[in-house]
Amino acid sequence: MIDGLFFAFIAGSLVGLQNIFNSKVNEHAGSWVTTTLVLGLGFLASLTLGLINDGRNLFIIHNMQIWYWFSGLIGVGVVVCLVNGIKLLGPTFAISLVMTSQLGFALLWDSLGWFGLVQVPFTLKQFIGVLVIMSGVLVFKLSERQKITRSKNRLIVKRLKKTIS
Repeated sequence: MIDGLFFAFIAGSLVGLQNIFNSKVNEHAGSWVTTTLVLGLGFLASLTLGLINDGRNLFIIHNMQIWYWFSGLIGVGVVVCLVNGIKLLGPTFAISLVMTSQLGFALLWDSLGWFGLVQVPFTLKQFIGVLVIMSGVLVFKLSERQKITRSKNRLIVKRLKKTIS
């Protein structure tokens, strides 16, 4: 269990770091170049590390469903949507929505037993958990708007004071 928590925590920090890098590349190169660069470098790194660790066994794959071979196409959608979401919404809000969406869809797919997953019963506790997280994202966004509004109001008041003086 501790190992799983450790890897999940590290994965979260790496995803956050990757999103920062991706958004910076996107500022200079655009969505498709960013996606090509991210997935291309990821492919090369995975292939290299896989060959070092597993050698020729890397390519021995048994009894895999055909549609799993296309998961890289999903990665293209992930990177393009994430880079554009961050550009339009900002990193924190976009990633909050991504995590909420991930959790909601994981719960849906687990509950329905889709994609070869073992079906897990849907419970009221799980539903409430997702609602609590969604509420947290909403509260975060609303408090951010209030801060921006307060800052704008202060700026307007300062300008009025200067004009009156």
